[in-house]
Amino acid sequence: MRRGLLLSTIALTAMTGAAWAQAQAPGAQPPAAAPAPSAQQPAPAAPAAAPAQASRPQIETKKVDGTDNVYIFRNGNHQSMFVVTKDGVIATDPVAYGRPTGGQAYLDEIKKVTDKPVKYVVYSHHHFDHIAGGKAFKDAGARFIAHKNVRTRLAPLKDPNTVMPDEVFDGKKTIKLGGTTLELSYHGLNHSDSTIVMRLPKEKIIFVVDTIPVGSVPGRGMIDMYPLETEQFIKKVLAMDWERLIPGHPGAPNGRLGTKKDAEDQLALLQEASAEMKKLGQEGKCWDAAEKEFKLQKYASWPGYENGLPFIARRYCALWGRGT
Repeated sequence: MRRGLLLSTIALTAMTGAAWAQAQAPGAQPPAAAPAPSAQQPAPAAPAAAPAQASRPQIETKKVDGTDNVYIFRNGNHQSMFVVTKDGVIATDPVAYGRPTGGQAYLDEIKKVTDKPVKYVVYSHHHFDHIAGGKAFKDAGARFIAHKNVRTRLAPLKDPNTVMPDEVFDGKKTIKLGGTTLELSYHGLNHSDSTIVMRLPKEKIIFVVDTIPVGSVPGRGMIDMYPLETEQFIKKVLAMDWERLIPGHPGAPNGRLGTKKDAEDQLALLQEASAEMKKLGQEGKCWDAAEKEFKLQKYASWPGYENGLPFIARRYCALWGRGT
């Protein structure tokens, strides 16, 4: 049933916009930029216009404001977190899908910050747009860690651009390196069946990819997400002790970090979308009629609304009109 849903959505995937888990066309990469000023403190969530991206370099590294050793690496519209310690570096998603030199560019950016080796690369989940391109890290001796479902998903695909994890876990795992603690935890189905939360308890920062967009409407990543389970996932994340969220795609506006208010806003959006489509689905209107009638006017001014709405409608029509 889920395969049918994916096939029925292929026609939509040519659309562009500020979408959830949406890859930006990579194109040619300019020379890597030198580390830029620190990342912004999170601003209150607001339905602001999407920032202009034309002036931003393809590669950018920023130190997270108020931290000693936490950085955000961005390649186009994808980003990841890395943490520098006295004994080495903990990196996350290579974000090099469709970018043959992207993994090396990420490693080069880390080398501009420290001469310490990358000890670990932690995958946020199994989607290629975030985890492809890690060969440079593997060649440098890094150990790859992920949730157990990542290995299950990747094994039959044998993607030549994606490094298989060396170690997998279920539930919780803690990485301690050079005085830094990074907690990894799995909280059930959400955007995927392998997405984890990475938490830095000292800094009260979490890194969560795709499930909780910051300041924008979710989009094409909706096609295979788990709608009802995602609501429970976000509630569990909200119950955790954190203050700032690094998303897997730059937050809106201006690449800002997220807050608990952003997570609450995304939860509300999903709940309202579900309730609206439930009514239409139970009236027998899925697919065409329901998708034409479906609107979320409260979020119409948010970045990604026009392009994201059809994906949201299609996923919830599958839930309430097909039961899947």
